[in-house]
Amino acid sequence: MITRRSLAALAAAPLARAAASKPNVIVLHCHDLGQHLHCYGVDGVNSPNLDRLAAEGVLFENNFCTAPQCSPSRSSIFTGRYPHETGVMGLTHADFAWEFHPGERHLGQILTDAGYATAGVGVLHETHSGAKRCGLADYVNAAAASQMADATIARLRAFAAAPDRPFYIQAGATEPHRLQNPDRVSDQGFLGGRLKPDTSRGITVPPYLRDNESTRTELAELQGAVRHMDEQMGRVLAAVHELGLEQNTLVIFTTDHGIAMPRAKCSLYEPGLRTSFLLRYPRDGWRGGVRRKEMVSNVDLVPTVLDLAGIPVAENVRGRSLAPLLDGRSYTPRDRIFGEITYHDYYDPRRSVRTATHKLIVNFSSAPAFMDPSQSWRPRGDTVVPPNHALAYHPPYELYDLAKDPWEQKDVAGDASYAPVLQDLRAKLSEHMRTTKDPILNGAVTSPLHQRSQSWLTDGR
Repeated sequence: MITRRSLAALAAAPLARAAASKPNVIVLHCHDLGQHLHCYGVDGVNSPNLDRLAAEGVLFENNFCTAPQCSPSRSSIFTGRYPHETGVMGLTHADFAWEFHPGERHLGQILTDAGYATAGVGVLHETHSGAKRCGLADYVNAAAASQMADATIARLRAFAAAPDRPFYIQAGATEPHRLQNPDRVSDQGFLGGRLKPDTSRGITVPPYLRDNESTRTELAELQGAVRHMDEQMGRVLAAVHELGLEQNTLVIFTTDHGIAMPRAKCSLYEPGLRTSFLLRYPRDGWRGGVRRKEMVSNVDLVPTVLDLAGIPVAENVRGRSLAPLLDGRSYTPRDRIFGEITYHDYYDPRRSVRTATHKLIVNFSSAPAFMDPSQSWRPRGDTVVPPNHALAYHPPYELYDLAKDPWEQKDVAGDASYAPVLQDLRAKLSEHMRTTKDPILNGAVTSPLHQRSQSWLTDGR
Protein backbone atom coordinates (compact mmCIF):
# COMPACT_ATOMS: atom_id res chain seq x y z
CA MET A 1 0.00 0.00 0.00
CA ILE A 2 1.32 3.43 -0.94
CA THR A 3 1.24 5.93 1.93
CA ARG A 4 1.95 9.64 2.33
CA ARG A 5 5.29 8.65 3.82
CA SER A 6 6.32 6.59 0.77
CA LEU A 7 5.28 9.39 -1.58
CA ALA A 8 7.25 11.89 0.51
CA ALA A 9 10.25 9.57 0.31
CA LEU A 10 10.07 9.74 -3.46
CA ALA A 11 10.14 13.53 -3.36
CA ALA A 12 12.97 13.60 -0.80
CA ALA A 13 15.17 11.05 -2.61
CA PRO A 14 18.80 12.14 -3.11
CA LEU A 15 18.96 14.61 -5.95
CA ALA A 16 21.15 13.96 -8.96
CA ARG A 17 21.86 17.52 -10.04
CA ALA A 18 24.16 16.41 -12.81
CA ALA A 19 21.21 14.69 -14.42
CA ALA A 20 18.84 17.66 -14.06
CA SER A 21 19.01 18.45 -17.79
CA LYS A 22 17.82 14.99 -18.76
CA PRO A 23 14.16 14.69 -19.80
CA ASN A 24 11.56 13.10 -17.62
CA VAL A 25 10.07 10.03 -19.28
CA ILE A 26 6.51 8.75 -19.00
CA VAL A 27 5.54 5.56 -20.83
CA LEU A 28 1.78 5.04 -20.81
CA HIS A 29 0.54 1.72 -22.16
CA CYS A 30 -2.52 -0.47 -22.23
CA HIS A 31 -3.51 -3.99 -23.19
CA ASP A 32 -4.85 -5.16 -26.50
CA LEU A 33 -5.44 -1.88 -28.35
CA GLY A 34 -3.60 -2.24 -31.65
CA GLN A 35 -4.36 0.91 -33.62
CA HIS A 36 -8.01 0.98 -32.55
CA LEU A 37 -8.15 4.75 -32.00
CA HIS A 38 -9.94 7.55 -33.80
CA CYS A 39 -6.60 9.21 -34.65
CA TYR A 40 -5.66 6.00 -36.50
CA GLY A 41 -8.78 6.21 -38.64
CA VAL A 42 -11.22 4.08 -36.64
CA ASP A 43 -14.26 6.34 -36.89
CA GLY A 44 -16.43 4.52 -34.35
CA VAL A 45 -13.97 5.04 -31.49
CA ASN A 46 -14.15 7.95 -29.06
CA SER A 47 -10.56 8.72 -28.04
CA PRO A 48 -10.33 12.53 -27.75
CA ASN A 49 -7.48 12.57 -25.22
CA LEU A 50 -5.13 10.33 -27.16
CA ASP A 51 -6.21 12.07 -30.37
CA ARG A 52 -5.11 15.33 -28.72
CA LEU A 53 -1.77 13.80 -27.77
CA ALA A 54 -1.31 12.81 -31.41
CA ALA A 55 -2.29 16.33 -32.52
CA GLU A 56 0.27 17.82 -30.15
CA GLY A 57 3.01 15.29 -30.79
CA VAL A 58 3.99 12.57 -33.28
CA LEU A 59 1.91 9.63 -34.51
CA PHE A 60 3.67 6.67 -36.15
CA GLU A 61 1.30 5.23 -38.73
CA ASN A 62 3.34 2.07 -39.30
CA ASN A 63 4.44 0.94 -35.85
CA PHE A 64 4.64 -2.81 -35.26
CA CYS A 65 5.09 -4.97 -32.19
CA THR A 66 7.54 -7.85 -32.22
CA ALA A 67 4.95 -10.28 -30.85
CA PRO A 68 1.13 -10.30 -30.82
CA GLN A 69 0.81 -11.27 -27.19
CA CYS A 70 1.22 -9.44 -23.89
CA SER A 71 4.41 -10.45 -22.09
CA PRO A 72 6.68 -11.12 -25.10
CA SER A 73 5.77 -7.78 -26.68
CA ARG A 74 6.38 -5.91 -23.44
CA SER A 75 9.73 -7.61 -23.07
CA SER A 76 10.67 -5.97 -26.38
CA ILE A 77 9.18 -2.59 -25.47
CA PHE A 78 11.29 -2.36 -22.33
CA THR A 79 14.56 -3.95 -23.55
CA GLY A 80 14.77 -3.13 -27.27
CA ARG A 81 15.30 -6.83 -28.06
CA TYR A 82 13.26 -9.66 -29.56
CA PRO A 83 11.29 -12.02 -27.28
CA HIS A 84 13.35 -15.07 -28.22
CA GLU A 85 16.42 -13.09 -27.08
CA THR A 86 14.95 -11.78 -23.83
CA GLY A 87 13.74 -15.20 -22.69
CA VAL A 88 10.10 -14.07 -22.52
CA MET A 89 8.60 -16.26 -25.23
CA GLY A 90 5.24 -16.62 -23.53
CA LEU A 91 3.14 -15.23 -20.69
CA THR A 92 4.90 -14.52 -17.41
CA HIS A 93 2.10 -15.05 -14.89
CA ALA A 94 0.95 -18.20 -13.08
CA ASP A 95 2.30 -21.50 -14.42
CA PHE A 96 3.18 -19.97 -17.78
CA ALA A 97 6.15 -18.52 -15.86
CA TRP A 98 8.31 -17.18 -18.68
CA GLU A 99 11.04 -14.84 -17.46
CA PHE A 100 13.83 -12.57 -18.60
CA HIS A 101 17.24 -14.12 -18.98
CA PRO A 102 19.42 -12.97 -16.06
CA GLY A 103 21.46 -10.56 -18.16
CA GLU A 104 18.55 -8.72 -19.78
CA ARG A 105 18.45 -5.01 -18.97
CA HIS A 106 15.07 -3.35 -18.51
CA LEU A 107 14.62 0.34 -19.32
CA GLY A 108 13.89 0.98 -15.63
CA GLN A 109 17.24 -0.48 -14.64
CA ILE A 110 19.11 1.56 -17.23
CA LEU A 111 17.47 4.83 -16.19
CA THR A 112 17.96 4.09 -12.48
CA ASP A 113 21.67 3.66 -13.10
CA ALA A 114 21.64 6.97 -14.98
CA GLY A 115 20.30 8.83 -11.93
CA TYR A 116 16.57 8.73 -12.59
CA ALA A 117 13.92 8.31 -9.92
CA THR A 118 11.69 5.47 -11.10
CA ALA A 119 8.19 4.18 -10.51
CA GLY A 120 5.80 1.67 -12.02
CA VAL A 121 2.02 1.60 -11.88
CA GLY A 122 -0.49 -1.01 -13.01
CA VAL A 123 0.23 -3.58 -15.69
CA LEU A 124 3.69 -5.09 -15.16
CA HIS A 125 3.50 -8.12 -17.41
CA GLU A 126 7.03 -8.48 -18.75
CA THR A 127 8.27 -10.41 -15.69
CA HIS A 128 6.96 -12.57 -12.86
CA SER A 129 9.78 -11.45 -10.58
CA GLY A 130 8.28 -8.09 -9.69
CA ALA A 131 9.16 -4.43 -10.03
CA LYS A 132 12.67 -4.73 -8.62
CA ARG A 133 13.62 -6.95 -11.58
CA CYS A 134 12.68 -3.98 -13.77
CA GLY A 135 14.67 -1.47 -11.74
CA LEU A 136 11.53 0.28 -10.49
CA ALA A 137 12.11 1.74 -7.03
CA ASP A 138 8.40 2.17 -6.38
CA TYR A 139 5.47 0.14 -7.71
CA VAL A 140 1.74 0.04 -7.08
CA ASN A 141 -0.40 -2.74 -8.48
CA ALA A 142 -3.34 -0.66 -9.72
CA ALA A 143 -4.10 -1.95 -13.21
CA ALA A 144 -7.74 -0.95 -13.72
CA ALA A 145 -7.53 2.22 -15.80
CA SER A 146 -9.15 4.54 -13.24
CA GLN A 147 -6.94 3.25 -10.42
CA MET A 148 -3.89 3.45 -12.67
CA ALA A 149 -4.66 7.11 -13.33
CA ASP A 150 -5.08 7.86 -9.61
CA ALA A 151 -1.78 6.24 -8.67
CA THR A 152 0.12 7.74 -11.60
CA ILE A 153 -1.09 11.26 -10.79
CA ALA A 154 0.04 10.79 -7.18
CA ARG A 155 3.52 9.87 -8.35
CA LEU A 156 3.64 12.78 -10.77
CA ARG A 157 2.91 15.12 -7.88
CA ALA A 158 5.68 13.58 -5.80
CA PHE A 159 8.20 13.79 -8.63
CA ALA A 160 7.18 17.37 -9.43
CA ALA A 161 8.24 18.26 -5.89
CA ALA A 162 11.82 17.15 -6.67
CA PRO A 163 12.48 18.93 -9.99
CA ASP A 164 16.27 18.62 -9.85
CA ARG A 165 16.08 14.89 -10.43
CA PRO A 166 14.61 13.43 -13.64
CA PHE A 167 12.00 10.75 -13.28
CA TYR A 168 10.74 7.72 -15.19
CA ILE A 169 7.21 6.36 -14.83
CA GLN A 170 5.76 3.41 -16.69
CA ALA A 171 2.03 3.12 -16.17
CA GLY A 172 -0.16 0.44 -17.70
CA ALA A 173 -3.93 -0.01 -17.84
CA THR A 174 -5.78 -3.30 -18.25
CA GLU A 175 -8.53 -1.90 -20.48
CA PRO A 176 -9.39 -2.63 -23.27
CA HIS A 177 -8.31 -6.20 -22.42
CA ARG A 178 -11.23 -8.62 -22.11
CA LEU A 179 -12.55 -8.68 -18.56
CA GLN A 180 -13.94 -11.36 -16.30
CA ASN A 181 -17.67 -10.97 -15.70
CA PRO A 182 -18.75 -10.71 -12.04
CA ASP A 183 -20.42 -14.12 -12.09
CA ARG A 184 -17.10 -15.65 -13.24
CA VAL A 185 -19.11 -18.10 -15.37
CA SER A 186 -20.18 -16.07 -18.40
CA ASP A 187 -17.92 -15.80 -21.40
CA GLN A 188 -15.55 -12.86 -21.24
CA GLY A 189 -16.29 -9.60 -22.99
CA PHE A 190 -14.84 -6.11 -22.81
CA LEU A 191 -17.10 -4.64 -20.11
CA GLY A 192 -16.51 -6.76 -17.01
CA GLY A 193 -19.84 -5.75 -15.51
CA ARG A 194 -18.64 -2.18 -14.93
CA LEU A 195 -18.16 -0.50 -18.33
CA LYS A 196 -20.70 0.48 -20.97
CA PRO A 197 -20.71 -0.14 -24.73
CA ASP A 198 -20.26 2.90 -26.95
CA THR A 199 -22.10 3.41 -30.23
CA SER A 200 -22.20 7.21 -30.15
CA ARG A 201 -20.05 7.45 -33.29
CA GLY A 202 -21.46 4.34 -34.90
CA ILE A 203 -19.53 1.06 -35.11
CA THR A 204 -16.48 0.47 -37.24
CA VAL A 205 -16.18 -3.15 -38.42
CA PRO A 206 -12.71 -3.90 -39.81
CA PRO A 207 -12.80 -5.75 -43.16
CA TYR A 208 -11.23 -8.94 -41.79
CA LEU A 209 -14.27 -9.52 -39.54
CA ARG A 210 -17.74 -10.53 -40.63
CA ASP A 211 -20.11 -7.60 -40.42
CA ASN A 212 -23.01 -9.13 -38.51
CA GLU A 213 -24.99 -8.42 -35.38
CA SER A 214 -22.82 -10.42 -32.99
CA THR A 215 -19.60 -8.85 -34.27
CA ARG A 216 -21.12 -5.37 -33.99
CA THR A 217 -22.31 -6.06 -30.44
CA GLU A 218 -18.84 -7.11 -29.41
CA LEU A 219 -17.16 -4.15 -31.13
CA ALA A 220 -19.55 -1.76 -29.37
CA GLU A 221 -18.28 -3.19 -26.09
CA LEU A 222 -14.69 -2.80 -27.24
CA GLN A 223 -15.35 0.81 -28.22
CA GLY A 224 -16.73 1.43 -24.73
CA ALA A 225 -13.61 -0.02 -23.13
CA VAL A 226 -11.35 2.08 -25.35
CA ARG A 227 -13.34 5.21 -24.50
CA HIS A 228 -12.95 4.51 -20.78
CA MET A 229 -9.20 3.89 -21.13
CA ASP A 230 -8.84 7.12 -23.11
CA GLU A 231 -10.63 9.09 -20.39
CA GLN A 232 -8.19 7.82 -17.77
CA MET A 233 -5.14 8.47 -19.93
CA GLY A 234 -6.58 11.96 -20.38
CA ARG A 235 -6.53 12.50 -16.62
CA VAL A 236 -2.84 11.61 -16.51
CA LEU A 237 -2.02 13.89 -19.44
CA ALA A 238 -3.95 16.73 -17.78
CA ALA A 239 -1.90 16.26 -14.61
CA VAL A 240 1.34 16.51 -16.59
CA HIS A 241 0.12 19.88 -17.85
CA GLU A 242 -1.25 21.14 -14.53
CA LEU A 243 1.99 20.28 -12.70
CA GLY A 244 4.05 22.21 -15.23
CA LEU A 245 5.95 19.13 -16.37
CA GLU A 246 5.36 19.34 -20.13
CA GLN A 247 8.45 21.39 -20.99
CA ASN A 248 10.91 18.70 -19.97
CA THR A 249 8.91 15.48 -20.26
CA LEU A 250 8.87 12.90 -23.04
CA VAL A 251 5.41 11.33 -23.05
CA ILE A 252 4.95 8.06 -24.92
CA PHE A 253 1.73 6.15 -25.38
CA THR A 254 1.72 2.65 -26.83
CA THR A 255 0.19 -0.80 -26.50
CA ASP A 256 1.35 -4.38 -26.64
CA HIS A 257 -0.46 -5.76 -29.72
CA GLY A 258 -3.74 -5.88 -31.61
CA ILE A 259 -7.31 -6.02 -30.32
CA ALA A 260 -8.62 -9.24 -28.77
CA MET A 261 -10.66 -10.24 -31.81
CA PRO A 262 -10.05 -13.23 -34.09
CA ARG A 263 -7.12 -12.97 -36.50
CA ALA A 264 -5.78 -9.97 -34.57
CA LYS A 265 -4.31 -10.63 -31.09
CA CYS A 266 -2.24 -13.83 -31.11
CA SER A 267 -1.75 -13.66 -34.89
CA LEU A 268 1.06 -12.40 -37.11
CA TYR A 269 -1.41 -10.77 -39.46
CA GLU A 270 -1.50 -6.98 -39.68
CA PRO A 271 -4.28 -6.51 -37.07
CA GLY A 272 -2.16 -8.48 -34.58
CA LEU A 273 1.12 -6.63 -35.14
CA ARG A 274 0.13 -3.04 -35.93
CA THR A 275 0.18 -0.96 -32.75
CA SER A 276 -0.35 2.60 -31.61
CA PHE A 277 2.75 4.67 -30.95
CA LEU A 278 2.36 8.32 -29.98
CA LEU A 279 4.99 10.55 -28.44
CA ARG A 280 5.38 14.18 -27.51
CA TYR A 281 8.40 16.22 -26.46
CA PRO A 282 8.67 20.01 -26.67
CA ARG A 283 11.19 20.34 -29.43
CA ASP A 284 10.87 20.61 -33.19
CA GLY A 285 10.09 17.31 -34.89
CA TRP A 286 8.76 15.79 -31.67
CA ARG A 287 5.56 17.87 -31.55
CA GLY A 288 3.01 19.63 -33.70
CA GLY A 289 0.79 16.85 -35.00
CA VAL A 290 3.46 15.14 -37.10
CA ARG A 291 2.48 11.87 -38.77
CA ARG A 292 5.38 9.57 -39.73
CA LYS A 293 4.93 6.83 -42.32
CA GLU A 294 8.25 4.99 -41.83
CA MET A 295 8.04 1.39 -40.64
CA VAL A 296 9.15 1.24 -37.01
CA SER A 297 9.14 -1.47 -34.36
CA ASN A 298 8.50 -1.43 -30.63
CA VAL A 299 12.14 -2.41 -30.10
CA ASP A 300 12.85 1.20 -31.13
CA LEU A 301 11.37 2.69 -27.96
CA VAL A 302 14.32 2.00 -25.65
CA PRO A 303 17.09 3.39 -27.90
CA THR A 304 14.94 6.45 -28.65
CA VAL A 305 14.52 7.23 -24.95
CA LEU A 306 18.18 6.63 -24.22
CA ASP A 307 19.32 8.73 -27.17
CA LEU A 308 17.20 11.68 -26.03
CA ALA A 309 18.55 11.31 -22.48
CA GLY A 310 22.17 11.08 -23.65
CA ILE A 311 22.61 7.56 -22.29
CA PRO A 312 24.69 5.00 -24.24
CA VAL A 313 22.76 2.22 -25.95
CA ALA A 314 24.08 -1.31 -25.46
CA GLU A 315 25.36 -3.09 -28.56
CA ASN A 316 22.91 -5.96 -28.14
CA VAL A 317 19.86 -3.67 -28.44
CA ARG A 318 18.14 -4.47 -31.75
CA GLY A 319 16.06 -1.31 -31.97
CA ARG A 320 17.25 1.89 -33.56
CA SER A 321 16.75 5.37 -32.18
CA LEU A 322 14.04 7.45 -33.80
CA ALA A 323 15.69 10.66 -32.56
CA PRO A 324 17.59 11.29 -35.82
CA LEU A 325 14.35 10.85 -37.78
CA LEU A 326 12.48 13.29 -35.55
CA ASP A 327 15.36 15.76 -35.44
CA GLY A 328 15.78 15.78 -39.21
CA ARG A 329 19.23 14.17 -39.06
CA SER A 330 20.47 11.25 -41.13
CA TYR A 331 18.24 8.24 -40.57
CA THR A 332 18.05 4.96 -42.44
CA PRO A 333 14.46 3.69 -42.51
CA ARG A 334 13.75 0.03 -41.86
CA ASP A 335 13.05 -1.99 -45.00
CA ARG A 336 11.78 -5.02 -43.05
CA ILE A 337 9.88 -5.76 -39.84
CA PHE A 338 10.02 -9.05 -37.94
CA GLY A 339 7.29 -10.67 -35.84
CA GLU A 340 7.09 -13.83 -33.76
CA ILE A 341 4.94 -15.93 -31.47
CA THR A 342 6.02 -19.07 -29.65
CA TYR A 343 3.66 -19.68 -26.71
CA HIS A 344 0.47 -18.03 -25.58
CA ASP A 345 -2.50 -20.20 -24.64
CA TYR A 346 -0.57 -23.08 -26.17
CA TYR A 347 2.54 -23.83 -28.23
CA ASP A 348 2.03 -22.43 -31.71
CA PRO A 349 5.39 -21.16 -33.01
CA ARG A 350 5.33 -18.78 -35.98
CA ARG A 351 7.75 -16.23 -37.42
CA SER A 352 7.20 -13.43 -39.92
CA VAL A 353 8.91 -10.78 -41.98
CA ARG A 354 7.22 -7.94 -43.83
CA THR A 355 8.45 -5.27 -46.19
CA ALA A 356 6.48 -2.27 -47.40
CA THR A 357 4.70 -4.50 -49.93
CA HIS A 358 4.72 -8.16 -48.85
CA LYS A 359 4.65 -10.42 -45.80
CA LEU A 360 5.89 -13.96 -45.23
CA ILE A 361 4.64 -16.03 -42.28
CA VAL A 362 6.34 -19.34 -41.46
CA ASN A 363 4.37 -21.77 -39.28
CA PHE A 364 6.11 -24.45 -37.23
CA SER A 365 3.01 -26.40 -36.21
CA SER A 366 -0.24 -27.59 -37.79
CA ALA A 367 -2.32 -25.74 -35.19
CA PRO A 368 -5.59 -23.98 -36.04
CA ALA A 369 -5.30 -21.20 -38.60
CA PHE A 370 -5.43 -18.58 -35.85
CA MET A 371 -5.30 -18.72 -32.06
CA ASP A 372 -8.64 -17.59 -30.64
CA PRO A 373 -8.14 -14.58 -28.31
CA SER A 374 -11.79 -14.35 -27.18
CA GLN A 375 -11.26 -16.23 -23.86
CA SER A 376 -14.76 -17.58 -24.45
CA TRP A 377 -16.38 -20.91 -25.17
CA ARG A 378 -18.74 -19.23 -27.60
CA PRO A 379 -16.87 -16.52 -29.54
CA ARG A 380 -19.17 -13.88 -31.00
CA GLY A 381 -16.95 -12.17 -33.58
CA ASP A 382 -15.88 -14.22 -36.58
CA THR A 383 -13.54 -13.86 -39.54
CA VAL A 384 -14.13 -13.56 -43.25
CA VAL A 385 -11.05 -15.74 -43.87
CA PRO A 386 -11.05 -18.59 -43.05
CA PRO A 387 -14.80 -19.05 -43.48
CA ASN A 388 -14.80 -21.97 -41.04
CA HIS A 389 -12.22 -21.63 -38.31
CA ALA A 390 -12.89 -25.13 -36.97
CA LEU A 391 -11.68 -26.73 -40.21
CA ALA A 392 -8.70 -24.47 -40.99
CA TYR A 393 -5.09 -25.17 -40.03
CA HIS A 394 -1.70 -23.62 -40.65
CA PRO A 395 0.07 -24.31 -43.93
CA PRO A 396 3.88 -24.46 -43.71
CA TYR A 397 4.14 -20.85 -44.87
CA GLU A 398 1.94 -18.01 -46.11
CA LEU A 399 2.66 -15.06 -48.40
CA TYR A 400 0.57 -11.91 -48.75
CA ASP A 401 0.72 -9.05 -51.22
CA LEU A 402 0.08 -6.15 -48.85
CA ALA A 403 -0.14 -3.60 -51.65
CA LYS A 404 -3.08 -5.44 -53.24
CA ASP A 405 -4.43 -7.22 -50.17
CA PRO A 406 -3.73 -5.16 -47.00
CA TRP A 407 -6.01 -7.33 -44.84
CA GLU A 408 -4.25 -10.56 -45.92
CA GLN A 409 -7.29 -12.37 -47.21
CA LYS A 410 -5.55 -14.22 -50.06
CA ASP A 411 -2.48 -16.38 -49.51
CA VAL A 412 -0.35 -16.21 -52.70
CA ALA A 413 2.45 -18.52 -51.55
CA GLY A 414 1.47 -21.06 -54.21
CA ASP A 415 1.36 -18.51 -57.03
CA ALA A 416 4.42 -19.04 -59.25
CA SER A 417 4.55 -15.36 -60.16
CA TYR A 418 5.44 -14.56 -56.54
CA ALA A 419 8.31 -17.07 -56.36
CA PRO A 420 11.07 -14.38 -56.41
CA VAL A 421 9.35 -12.47 -53.59
CA LEU A 422 8.89 -15.66 -51.60
CA GLN A 423 12.56 -16.57 -51.86
CA ASP A 424 13.70 -13.05 -51.00
CA LEU A 425 11.60 -12.94 -47.84
CA ARG A 426 12.64 -16.48 -46.92
CA ALA A 427 16.28 -15.39 -47.04
CA LYS A 428 15.60 -12.24 -44.99
CA LEU A 429 13.73 -14.14 -42.27
CA SER A 430 16.30 -16.93 -42.15
CA GLU A 431 19.12 -14.40 -41.78
CA HIS A 432 17.31 -12.60 -38.96
CA MET A 433 16.66 -15.82 -37.06
CA ARG A 434 20.28 -16.92 -37.40
CA THR A 435 21.66 -13.51 -36.43
CA THR A 436 19.48 -13.25 -33.34
CA LYS A 437 20.01 -16.94 -32.45
CA ASP A 438 16.34 -17.85 -32.49
CA PRO A 439 16.18 -21.14 -30.50
CA ILE A 440 13.44 -22.55 -32.73
CA LEU A 441 16.11 -23.16 -35.37
CA ASN A 442 17.44 -25.87 -33.04
CA GLY A 443 14.09 -27.63 -32.67
CA ALA A 444 10.96 -27.35 -30.54
CA VAL A 445 11.10 -24.89 -27.63
CA THR A 446 10.04 -26.25 -24.24
CA SER A 447 8.11 -24.12 -21.78
CA PRO A 448 8.92 -23.46 -18.10
CA LEU A 449 5.98 -25.69 -17.13
CA HIS A 450 7.35 -28.48 -19.33
CA GLN A 451 10.68 -28.25 -17.53
CA ARG A 452 9.03 -28.09 -14.12
CA SER A 453 6.78 -31.08 -14.80
CA GLN A 454 9.65 -33.08 -16.28
CA SER A 455 11.76 -32.40 -13.18
CA TRP A 456 8.93 -33.49 -10.89
CA LEU A 457 8.28 -36.64 -12.92
CA THR A 458 11.88 -37.78 -13.04
CA ASP A 459 13.27 -36.46 -9.74
CA GLY A 460 10.25 -35.76 -7.58
CA ARG A 461 11.21 -32.08 -7.38
